[in-house]
Amino acid sequence: MELRTLTRLAAPALAVLLALTTGCTGATVQGRPGASGLRDPYFPRAGNGGYQVEHYALDLAYDPADGELRGTAVITARAGQGLSSFNLDFSGLKVEGVDVQGVAARFNRTGNELTVRPAKDVRKGEVFRTRVDYAGRPKALVDPDGSKEGWITAEDGFAAGVGEPVGSMGWFPGNHHPSDKATYDVTVTVPAGYEAVSNGELRSRRDVGGGRTEFAWRSAEPMASYLATVAVGKFKVSTGRTASGVSVYQAVAPAEEEASRAVLARVPEMVEWGSATFGPYPFGTVGSIVMPARSLGYALETQTKPVYPGAPDEELVLHELAHQWFGDSVSPKSWKDMWLNEGFATYAEWLWAETHGGVSAQRRFEAFLAGDTSVDAHAGVDWAAFPPASPPGAEHISDDPVYYRGAMVLHRIRQEVGDEKFFGLLRGWAADHRYGNASTADFTAYAERRTGADLKKVWDVWLYGDERPKA
Repeated sequence: MELRTLTRLAAPALAVLLALTTGCTGATVQGRPGASGLRDPYFPRAGNGGYQVEHYALDLAYDPADGELRGTAVITARAGQGLSSFNLDFSGLKVEGVDVQGVAARFNRTGNELTVRPAKDVRKGEVFRTRVDYAGRPKALVDPDGSKEGWITAEDGFAAGVGEPVGSMGWFPGNHHPSDKATYDVTVTVPAGYEAVSNGELRSRRDVGGGRTEFAWRSAEPMASYLATVAVGKFKVSTGRTASGVSVYQAVAPAEEEASRAVLARVPEMVEWGSATFGPYPFGTVGSIVMPARSLGYALETQTKPVYPGAPDEELVLHELAHQWFGDSVSPKSWKDMWLNEGFATYAEWLWAETHGGVSAQRRFEAFLAGDTSVDAHAGVDWAAFPPASPPGAEHISDDPVYYRGAMVLHRIRQEVGDEKFFGLLRGWAADHRYGNASTADFTAYAERRTGADLKKVWDVWLYGDERPKA
């Protein structure tokens, strides 16, 4: 169905219409269309203006035999302005119907934009619910750097949704920018014998007849949509708890079970170490989703349950778990702030090694300056190609400088302020921005305020400088 605009209305008819509207509501509604993008520096069409999502309720059914996904998304949002129409980011799948506040709404599709025109304008401040019914065979999207995201299928019926930066729009409609975080309920129905895993806590698992099993998951803490996941497959599932009581849920492809066992057994230990180093673990559950080898080209820090492309090693698991503090709980305001995710998680690897009998962070920092790959195999990369706070384009937001020079920025702060103030900074940053969003400017201001140090040279040389920094 296409949107239609009324191009001409006779003055008498308009007067009658206004009178009726005023009589019914006490005031005319003067909504305007919500923006079709949030002007992110690298993904300007990502996200949508005019509203903030509070909750997603996703009811999905997936059949690995034919790759068909059927879904109903109920999106609860609060209008930031009067809305005559608004957009949702959505790619590929066929929209079968849309309603707003229980009333059928007109809609149309242009590229990855689903424009919704409610029967009645949404008022500023109003909490409104939009239901979208959809179906089809979801497909992967290709990032600017050439990697695949979205709905990824693998051998033996395995599939997973991975969304960084905008791939989640390939399997559910929404406001797909990290600045709009929401809570989630995700219900997935799959053929009997398959597991369906998502973020947060498993609320129920039940036989719904017809040879199908329904899994209901809940994420009570706010989550950016790129961190949402659903994974389907004949996983081997194990559960447990950390020493501090965080529930653990591990889902592993059978072929990866033996190779994953030792490192996944250390997840509870890593969570406790992270809690001591960065402050309390921010979620009520933790775990892993290990897909078949080579099913994905990367691991992703999907909230509470990182997704791995085959059996991970210790560094990778520690990296993705560190993201639960830095990237998941504290999420970037824009994709230009990616180093706040990756630089912090990379430095967490250095700290883990330092406190577990490995190479110290200082020695690793020196190795990168010298290009000494005998200390760290990554030290030979071009970590100084660009400043981590200013990647040259969307295709570079996951390049080496964002990770390694980002970690070096943190070590330079540590050198300047000393360990006591530095670790206080890490814990304070995680605590004071818990479940929120933050930018690079937020961090630099916070770091100086928290430590009381003048860190301008660190920012000018290491964070923003174009030249290769020196010790």
